[in-house]
Amino acid sequence: MIFYTCIADLVMALPQSLRSSVTPLELELIASEQLVEIVPLISMEKTAFISGAYGPLRPPNKSRIPLWMATNLKQKKKCQIVPPDWLSVDFLQDRLNQETSQQEFSNLPFRFTEIAKVILDVASDDVENADKVRSLLKDLREARQAKSRDGLQKLDHSELTLSNLCAMEINEIRPFFVQAMGVLTQLVREPTAE
Repeated sequence: MIFYTCIADLVMALPQSLRSSVTPLELELIASEQLVEIVPLISMEKTAFISGAYGPLRPPNKSRIPLWMATNLKQKKKCQIVPPDWLSVDFLQDRLNQETSQQEFSNLPFRFTEIAKVILDVASDDVENADKVRSLLKDLREARQAKSRDGLQKLDHSELTLSNLCAMEINEIRPFFVQAMGVLTQLVREPTAE
């Protein structure tokens, strides 16, 4: 996915001193623990893993399993992934309209970027209108990044309110924010020369 690759490239373009955040691939790994719904194409007994026991899988009954397990089964053509309700053209178009018409961030799942990337990479055939969904995610991402930049321009030493940020967005601004707050704190503490 283009927007996700751009994030990874952006992180890698930063100087080493600013690369203290978690990488996008690490965030994707963390998001893979989220439960998603699948329609199994095979039968499987309840299986125990370190993270928990999942199953039994009985077609055509839907099951909830971790995203990492769903992607593994999907790659082996043993299931269909049921996209979350928010991974639809209608939902994303509504959120994009909110982003462009309101000052605050719209409410999205905390790990929407990572989950959307994984599902669209592995199971785009299970997502209705996948190309339009990709396009809306990209537009939504750009609108939210513009809001983040505006918020960071208004940065002062006491407070920055950016509610409804998602994991990837927080991770992107964290290095800059930490460094900027350090500089602002230093400037506030230093006596002014008269």
